[in-house]
Amino acid sequence: MKTRTLGTATVSAIGLGGMPLSIEGRPDRERALRTIHAALDAGVTFIDTADAYHLHADEVGHNEELIAEAVRTWSGDRDTILIATKGGHLRPGDGSWTLDGSPEHLRSAVQGSLKRLGVEQIDLYQFHRPDPGVPYEESVGAVRDLLDEGLIVQAGISNANPDQIVQARTILGGRLASVQNQFSPRFRFSEPELRLCDELGIAFLPWSPLGGIARAAGLGSSYAPFAEVGYSHGVSPQQVALAWELAKSPWVIPIPGSSRPETILDSVRAVELVLTVDELAALDATAI
Repeated sequence: MKTRTLGTATVSAIGLGGMPLSIEGRPDRERALRTIHAALDAGVTFIDTADAYHLHADEVGHNEELIAEAVRTWSGDRDTILIATKGGHLRPGDGSWTLDGSPEHLRSAVQGSLKRLGVEQIDLYQFHRPDPGVPYEESVGAVRDLLDEGLIVQAGISNANPDQIVQARTILGGRLASVQNQFSPRFRFSEPELRLCDELGIAFLPWSPLGGIARAAGLGSSYAPFAEVGYSHGVSPQQVALAWELAKSPWVIPIPGSSRPETILDSVRAVELVLTVDELAALDATAI
């Protein structure tokens, strides 16, 4: 597996997004564990999760606990795996999403994540989404304090605009390790953030890199050139989309979600797919 830099760590160029394993339409626990193990066996060393990846109000951190179990029962070396989690975005259990970016909540959320992941330090902790009710500098300042105290090893932000990236980098004293924003053939609006991360040397983690859980399977139908390029290489349009994203910057680390071993193994093979300049230009022109 090819690698990329994430802050002070080296991780696989493709990560695993844990969200589909814990929300609506999630697989049974046995298949979920097999999916994570398949990713790890294939060389994936970066897993993304969040305390809000769950269905019901009484199962906060479902995905964190699932990933912790998978890593604990895996036959490989746990020390080679970097697990990122997030806080500040909540699911009350009724299908809605709410926000709490207060320093008090983030500190409490970190303690919960530490317990569920079964670790003394969180490898990468990301502020999940800006809360309009809390000044951004207060939320990021809380993450900085957790970093200074050693409760987290690296700090990141998610769903941020360019000004917030610059602000967070300053608040964290230059220690901003990652930015996790939505980016895919369907969603191109984070291109400015991607370019800024490339300039600053910050890992850019596209979430829903295949267009979202409900749309990933139909990516080739929605964006025909991805299917055409895939056909010419004998690979899936999903592989083409991930290779297209990887080609945008050496700081891009897509984190496709998966609920089956077969799909994550297909995604992982994108790191070996080399697209031509003409193919990339055609995909750029289509993915708008």
